[in-house]
Amino acid sequence: MPIIAKGRWFIDETGRTRILHGVNLSGSSKVPTEPLGYSHLPNNLDEKRSVSFIGRPFPLEEADEHFGRLKHWGLDFLRFLVPWEAIEHDGPGIYDEAYLDYLEAVLEKALEYEIDLFIDPHQDVWSRFSGGDGAPAWTFEAAGMDVDRFHPTGAALFHREQPDDFPQLMWANNYYRFAAFTMFTLFFGGRAFAPRLLVDGLNIQDYLQAHYVNAFAQVAKRIKHLPNALGFDTMNEPHFGLIGVPDLRSLDHLPFQRGVMPTPAQAIFLANGFAQDCQDFGSPLPSLPPLKVETVRIDPQGASVWREDCADVWRTQGVWDVDKDDQPRLLRPGHFARANFTQDFLKPFIERFAAGIRAVMPEAHIFLEAEPFAPPPRFAEGCKLVYAPHFYDGMTLFTRRFNPHLNFDLFSLRPLIGEGDIRDYFGKQFGRFRSFADEALGDVPIVVGEFGVPIDLNGAAAYRSGDFSQQARALDYNLCALDDHLLNYTLWNYSPDNRNERGDHWNGEDLSIFSRDQQSDPTDTDSGGRATAAVVRPYARKVAGEPLNMRFDMKRGLFTFSFRHDKGVTEPTEIFVPNSQYPDGYRVEVSDGEFELRRAEQRLLYRHSDKDMPHMVRVISNSPAPAELSPYDKLAIVGLIVALLLYLLGRAGKKEE
Repeated sequence: MPIIAKGRWFIDETGRTRILHGVNLSGSSKVPTEPLGYSHLPNNLDEKRSVSFIGRPFPLEEADEHFGRLKHWGLDFLRFLVPWEAIEHDGPGIYDEAYLDYLEAVLEKALEYEIDLFIDPHQDVWSRFSGGDGAPAWTFEAAGMDVDRFHPTGAALFHREQPDDFPQLMWANNYYRFAAFTMFTLFFGGRAFAPRLLVDGLNIQDYLQAHYVNAFAQVAKRIKHLPNALGFDTMNEPHFGLIGVPDLRSLDHLPFQRGVMPTPAQAIFLANGFAQDCQDFGSPLPSLPPLKVETVRIDPQGASVWREDCADVWRTQGVWDVDKDDQPRLLRPGHFARANFTQDFLKPFIERFAAGIRAVMPEAHIFLEAEPFAPPPRFAEGCKLVYAPHFYDGMTLFTRRFNPHLNFDLFSLRPLIGEGDIRDYFGKQFGRFRSFADEALGDVPIVVGEFGVPIDLNGAAAYRSGDFSQQARALDYNLCALDDHLLNYTLWNYSPDNRNERGDHWNGEDLSIFSRDQQSDPTDTDSGGRATAAVVRPYARKVAGEPLNMRFDMKRGLFTFSFRHDKGVTEPTEIFVPNSQYPDGYRVEVSDGEFELRRAEQRLLYRHSDKDMPHMVRVISNSPAPAELSPYDKLAIVGLIVALLLYLLGRAGKKEE
């Protein structure tokens, strides 16, 4: 394996420090190719077992095109999505060997392009059959559920039920619907909370986890010979389900409320056929603090998610029952309360997963994450892990709008006014990850596994104008903050089959930095790129020592980098300098030593002197500096002033009341 974790850095075989920049490949890998599983299609869930993910992320014959483009863009590190369903869809212990053949061939092709990667066992809200992606349908059957009954009982929300007006991120509400929260609770905490639910003689927790680990061990067997395969993530954005929920009658444990949201107790009753009056918090923005809009009645008309021969697991555990009037009554509202999900349930799973993968691939790096915005479990020093958290700018993500001078911190309820305030906010958010890692894991590398912005910002105006400058600027806020903290990252995402009409083909999301609909010239490697003015940027790929500082000013085309050299490293520092950023060329300044330009390869090689000093490299654009304020900036500032005046008038009015 040419790259290893050493302290907080990745080191290659030459001893140079690697800074890893790349993408998630791909957003559409969440759904099968046969039958086509795009989430808006009315029949996308009809086939439960006989499916195929061969061709995700792209047909093998397209590999040269896409890997060539990513390498050309300097994005040579992949978080490679592999849903559990892709491997084991046909039934427990039945592995899709044809898919594994395809997967091995694709990753071998990535090696030809010197593209490194790790496997991401991707899931969102457990499964496609509960409104997301990840687990195969038979996992619900193992728990006793019938997936065809999820929609009528309100156990899950589906894009296909409202394909043309599915609210942004409404799919995430499925974490708080019955199908997903029950499966997460059983997967992580079945022994504690459903001790009598056995499958093939095993508790449901052990049964599900064993199959999950064994499925990805099949992948490890196929890729263990590949030097570009660094290892495995444990699970994308694991969720607590009901574990630790203090009161099943309340939604107070949730970060925000949005749309129609049954309480956990109501969701349980709905799943068993009992009508419930649920709160509707409206949309599109989450409500902070929660503001109930109205009450909506959901009536499953007696339908139940449970198969005829299966009883409700939570009723069996005494959480609820039916009274003499045949009405549901909650008996244990705090049944799941006294539990620490992260430390007592997530950590043992990570250890089990790591052991299963390393039994096949001993040197595999194990990438871990906790719930979004939460710190990871605590592990002993020397745990040989990589911290892989996620971050999204909530305001931009929820509204699909971007203002470079006005934003909002959804968690602290604080307005962010002016570019400086916004950039400072991003810097603090990414800076937290180092603190989280130091406190819980020790001196380990960090790879920010996901971040990104909707490319269909501002009413998808860029699709008509071809001007993706605002998307680039929104991404630049993220990318500068990442560079400030010298963090490795994989941007969300690159979807080879992205189209303007349906985006990434999953729950209405459209975050891909490539789209066929923008590809006017297939012979041009850059054609089809979106927001690449920010994404394709200079960075130090291989450093002959310890990186100290890195920054790229997108407006001025100015790149600066400094480091302290390691006397044991003889190879030069290598900086990726994309020609697309410097149409008029550039000049280079160094603090000492000498450099070599290889523009055809988009590389700058720098050999430092032996002086015991920080070494510095500057890349300076020959293009004239842009105007300080664009017309869009001026308009945005006017809008900001108006918004501030309205805010101040509103505060004054409240004081008078």
